[in-house]
Amino acid sequence: MSTNLQRLSKKAPEGWDEVFPTLEMFENRMKDAVNESHEGKRKHESTWPIHRIHYEKSRYIYELYYTKKEISRELLDFCIREKVVDGNLMAKWKKPGYEFLCSLAAINKGSTNFGTTNVCRVPLRLRSGKITPSVVTGCISCASCDKGAPIWWNSNIEGRAGGSKRAAEAEEDDEIEKRAAMLRGDGGSDAAKRPRTGDTLD
Repeated sequence: MSTNLQRLSKKAPEGWDEVFPTLEMFENRMKDAVNESHEGKRKHESTWPIHRIHYEKSRYIYELYYTKKEISRELLDFCIREKVVDGNLMAKWKKPGYEFLCSLAAINKGSTNFGTTNVCRVPLRLRSGKITPSVVTGCISCASCDKGAPIWWNSNIEGRAGGSKRAAEAEEDDEIEKRAAMLRGDGGSDAAKRPRTGDTLD
């Protein structure tokens, strides 16, 4: 069965063949995330992988054009026009303070009870109490001043196995709090305080 990306190949500009395999990988991951069972998950948790994959796919093209200078403006515009990537989210990344915005949903004030932006937009050093991900996006922090932003609910944390499993939720929440404390500078080893590589693709 022909996919949307394969159909676009017929009219895509030069350079499409180089980005197609990675874009197809993101499409397959998105399909799996959408079809994954919601059983046993917390409210909103089933949409978290969708927000992360959407971010990573758009960031992949964004970095290729704006940072690495490896694709043409024509290819960038094509990907935006055909909705392969999120042009509105990319536009936000070019504005100060929004360089690593996880999702447009994070700044949609209508998605919160008090008409404010999501908690992931608040720098870790300004938060008190237990650090938890945004219930909307699954992002812990996408504030530009936090090292390694965006930090997702399942971002790799040194010393623990990857993945998010219900049986280990309490332990995972403790690890998130420990990671947040390190990023705030509240404690931890010097090695843990060093900047972490972001979640964008190389």
